[in-house]
Amino acid sequence: MTETASAAVSFDGVSRHYGDVRALDDISFDIRDGEFFSLLGPSGSGKTTCLRLIAGFEQPSAGRILLHGRAVAGVPPYERDVNTVFQDYALFPHMSVADNVAYGLMIRGQPRPERLAKAERMLEMVALGGLGGRRPAQLSGGQRQRVALARALINQPSVLLLDEPLGALDLKLREQMQVELKQIQRRIGITFVYVTHDQGEALAMSDRIAVFNRGRIEQIGAPAAVYERPATAFVAGFVGVSNLLGDDAAAAIAGSPQPFSIRPEKIHLLMPGATAPAGGCAVEGTVTSVLYLGASTRFEVELATGGTLTVIEQNRAEVAAGAGHQGQRVRLWWERGHMQPIGAAPTRAPT
Repeated sequence: MTETASAAVSFDGVSRHYGDVRALDDISFDIRDGEFFSLLGPSGSGKTTCLRLIAGFEQPSAGRILLHGRAVAGVPPYERDVNTVFQDYALFPHMSVADNVAYGLMIRGQPRPERLAKAERMLEMVALGGLGGRRPAQLSGGQRQRVALARALINQPSVLLLDEPLGALDLKLREQMQVELKQIQRRIGITFVYVTHDQGEALAMSDRIAVFNRGRIEQIGAPAAVYERPATAFVAGFVGVSNLLGDDAAAAIAGSPQPFSIRPEKIHLLMPGATAPAGGCAVEGTVTSVLYLGASTRFEVELATGGTLTVIEQNRAEVAAGAGHQGQRVRLWWERGHMQPIGAAPTRAPT
């Protein structure tokens, strides 16, 4: 790994073991200053362990972690220029909203009038101006999450750690908070390190994403790169919906048994009798399942050449009019450039 002065956080050959369990296994990567960086993976993949190591709640079994170029081995959490936002908010129920936000300033000994004035400015930034006198129990879940965010930001940390902060919110509020979090991060310009198992959340908010699996990083890249060009079968299957074909099925379509992935929305389901465009790949199959999703319909198509493909079509008039009934023979077509060759998991993910 090459260390750079612009790295807010650097992991250099970091491992974290719990007995025989390797929660993290020799990972190296940089998080750039001012970046919205997401750690994405299923439960137990190592992403939260990374966050705890950055915060200083745990120490690595091997390797080193640097914050803005400074090795932090043995540095306690309260001496690190980071703050954490948790999923459960961790607000003090007996304190007012303003006092919750100002708590860090109180610990530092700042006079009450000054800290409450700063707390009100922070509340205005998170669209909670005028609510400082309420108790947390009088706020909605989304409002409590904003209070937790304001409290974490009032000390002006250089790195903000967010551990699945939107997981307890309903879908509509979670989507609204995604937009607001991204706007706040852009406005204040500090580094956000965001842990999530929600692929859509990571794709929507991040500058870059690190995809974790069993204590290793399988791929790091911009959201579009990770989605459109997955490096491994795990990334292709975990980040969104993807089709994976290999061996005889891949050879029949692409002329090679090397596995490849293709996203369902890249495949066009042609109406009966329609001619496939020149070039690209065209295969025939039988629709085995139809799932109506409102804005789109999801089809499972069993191929004549072997294998099954998932196809997602927007519900345009021509789709609703006739293509894709269960049991119907159909033709599928896609551009060759949308097929992504899939290799084995890399020993180390590129940064």
